[in-house]
Amino acid sequence: MEQMDSTVIATSLPAIAADIGTEPIALKLALTAYFVALAIFIPISGWMADRFGAKNIFRLAIFVFMLGSLACSFSFSLETFVISRFFQGIGSSMMTPVGRLLLVRSTPRNELVSAMAWLTVPALIGPLTGPLIGGFLTTYLSWHWIFWINIPIGIAGIILAGIFLKVPDARSPRPIDMVGFFLAGVAAAGTVFGLSVVSLPALPLIYGWLTLAIGVTSGLLYLLHARRTRFPLLDPALFRHKLFRASIIGGSLFRIGVGAVPFLLPLMLQLGFGLSPFQSGAITFVSAIGAIISKFLAERVYARFGFPRVLGFASIFGGALIAAQGLFNAETAAPVIMAVLLAGGVLRSVFFTGSNAIGYADVDDEEASQATAIVAVGQQLSVAFGVAVAGALLEITTRMRGAELSLIDFQIAFFVVGGLSMLAGAIYLRLPSDAGANVSGHRGVAVQKD
Repeated sequence: MEQMDSTVIATSLPAIAADIGTEPIALKLALTAYFVALAIFIPISGWMADRFGAKNIFRLAIFVFMLGSLACSFSFSLETFVISRFFQGIGSSMMTPVGRLLLVRSTPRNELVSAMAWLTVPALIGPLTGPLIGGFLTTYLSWHWIFWINIPIGIAGIILAGIFLKVPDARSPRPIDMVGFFLAGVAAAGTVFGLSVVSLPALPLIYGWLTLAIGVTSGLLYLLHARRTRFPLLDPALFRHKLFRASIIGGSLFRIGVGAVPFLLPLMLQLGFGLSPFQSGAITFVSAIGAIISKFLAERVYARFGFPRVLGFASIFGGALIAAQGLFNAETAAPVIMAVLLAGGVLRSVFFTGSNAIGYADVDDEEASQATAIVAVGQQLSVAFGVAVAGALLEITTRMRGAELSLIDFQIAFFVVGGLSMLAGAIYLRLPSDAGANVSGHRGVAVQKD
């Protein structure tokens, strides 16, 4: 529900804008508001789970998301829609991090790869099916349905979580770091907002660069603060764990390319090839099939070859397949495009399953809430950075050529972001071959945490 909702709205922007009396470009502020809410409240999700119980916060987050969805559907102006999306983002900010925390706490380490594979499937399917579903609902019903559909899903989620989530809820909350919450919130929100405005201008670019500078400055201030406080909101000390550090750095590099693809590919198919939004969505959907296929491969592959080699080669070949999309042109047969996207979907899903799992291989259960919050923040920032890099590349190449946007600009962008994703391979291939064996089950070794 959350992953799909973050992208489904993009297809419906023209219809929503016409209905509430504004311009589609202005309505992109609603997209930004949603991601800003994520950036502000994700850092506190771990503390909230420890303080009030992870299961309680998870169910509350679903309820808040549902209320935000209802508010969006009844919005009547730009202001009310932006506020509603921000409120919806508050609920969203707790669902995935706290859901991942529940999964980590309730799953034995040697079953974590399989569990993460299940978690990865909807995370990859949502952004791919969102535009297709959004286009269908908006075309044949009304844009309101893209929000109303969340209500029965949310109700089912709350009920089923209450019945089936049997998670030990040992609460040992640390004192709340209000100064850290303020600095981390400004840092993440400023960075996400700045990157969004720079890459998808809905406001003058000066606002994007200014808020980006504020975000980076606040981030540096937070690091200084965290070193001096006993209980920082997001503890940088977790980066002392080699595998957790590799997971964050390598995952962020790879996610730059992955985050750029949903922005670049539909635009290239529609603007460069002349396809309709529905035709574009029907082609890109095949990546979701690759994500599902990977569920049945990931656990066996990691057990057979171990984390370092699989993650290293998955990121190299996955990045290469992202770059290969820059070779597409209007004459490229649809089955060829779909084959590349299918293979890319498999590799991306395998990568994220392992990258998410290895990060917890050397993290204690007491640090799990901190780890999930840091992982979630890193994911949001790297995806936002990926979109910003893609947007900036399109802007730079068009200006250098002194011409309007064309196919060559998309091709260059795909080559660059694909290359950035491939760099993640160097992070993982440097790890010992048995790194994280207590989680992957590689060679049947039961390795104790460092």
